[in-house]
Amino acid sequence: MKEGTLLHRLSLRVVPWLVAWLVRAWFGTCRITVHGLEHRRTTLDAGRKVVASFWHYTFLFVFYQLRRESATVMVSASRDGEYIARLAKEFGFSTARGSRNNRGAQALKDLLKLAATGESTAIVADGSQGPPRLAQPGAILLASRTGVPILPVMWSASRYLAFRSWDRTAIPQPFARVDFYYGEPLYVPADIKGAGIEDYRQVLENRLNELYDRAWRRHGRTGH
Repeated sequence: MKEGTLLHRLSLRVVPWLVAWLVRAWFGTCRITVHGLEHRRTTLDAGRKVVASFWHYTFLFVFYQLRRESATVMVSASRDGEYIARLAKEFGFSTARGSRNNRGAQALKDLLKLAATGESTAIVADGSQGPPRLAQPGAILLASRTGVPILPVMWSASRYLAFRSWDRTAIPQPFARVDFYYGEPLYVPADIKGAGIEDYRQVLENRLNELYDRAWRRHGRTGH
């Protein structure tokens, strides 16, 4: 067995567990205020399944904040995506991942099957590689084929750290004030195609960006 392979397998076991432990301890110091509870009451609290949708930069805190929810998250099939998938599992989520040759399509098919059986799902709206804050059509297709509403979620913080990644993945600093938002659910007509998919994709993008702007304005910023 090659040393690199052994080290990679070891890191896959240790790193997600360690990150999850640190996230719980770190984020547990934050003062969290939840907004848009009326949207949660009409969906999750009412026992209704959803397609949670959020920008990529938010994913670490979203995993933490929604850790008590049962859902399957769409994760990239890339080598790096394996760490994200295992981290998601540390917070109690299942994952759907496509093959390396047909990643997105296969993962979406898996989510469709799960949603059809009454499972909530989650999709990063701008995907695993961006561009940032430009919605891709996956959540629209999933909502259209299943009749499950899309529930936008977002967060902002009084103090935060942002990484030098394509999306500037962010985490709140210890003891920061964090505002977590549920947006208005988006209901997508059944079996839309072509221009209809694009129309609703744009609606989702607009709603997420409006929620993003509202969240960061609370801390006197235009963004993260």
